[in-house]
Amino acid sequence: MAAQRSGTNRAASDDYDDVEGFAVAVVREEGKWRCSPLSQAALTDLSAAENELKALRSSGAVFGLLDIDDEFFIVVRPAPSGTRMLVSDATAAIDYDIAADVLDALNVEIPDIDPDELDDIEPWEEGDLGVLADLGLPEPVLSVILAETDLYPDEQLGMIAQRLGFADELAAVLDKLPR
Repeated sequence: MAAQRSGTNRAASDDYDDVEGFAVAVVREEGKWRCSPLSQAALTDLSAAENELKALRSSGAVFGLLDIDDEFFIVVRPAPSGTRMLVSDATAAIDYDIAADVLDALNVEIPDIDPDELDDIEPWEEGDLGVLADLGLPEPVLSVILAETDLYPDEQLGMIAQRLGFADELAAVLDKLPR
């Protein structure tokens, strides 16, 4: 989000080890939520995130929450009919390959913005705002969360988790991750 950009352009470098954040799989089976960490590769490789989520083979809902460098987040939800996705800030595609991959998968062009002007551009989301609607997060509520540009992505994801009822499970996983 605009206020959150560090301007370091870390993900555009060849060293993806610098990308920080978290990637968490969220599963709902038999009325219960379960969260587990995804690999560090899920922060830089959309295919890796999708494959890890598909490998969970749950009979219930499965989706991933990816917080990339505390700059933006991605929701990835594999389904037999195709993967549903949402990126919180489409302008992140200028600096981050994984955001560009999401836009590509959505058939949305990467914004044509000068990287020096990124801090002055208001962020906008791209993707499926209804990605979590069947689980209890309606599009209008997700839109309000996304509009909270004063919040960092981890705070926005925390709001999503709170609204859906897995905030404690998410917090337990995040507490165990190295920071």
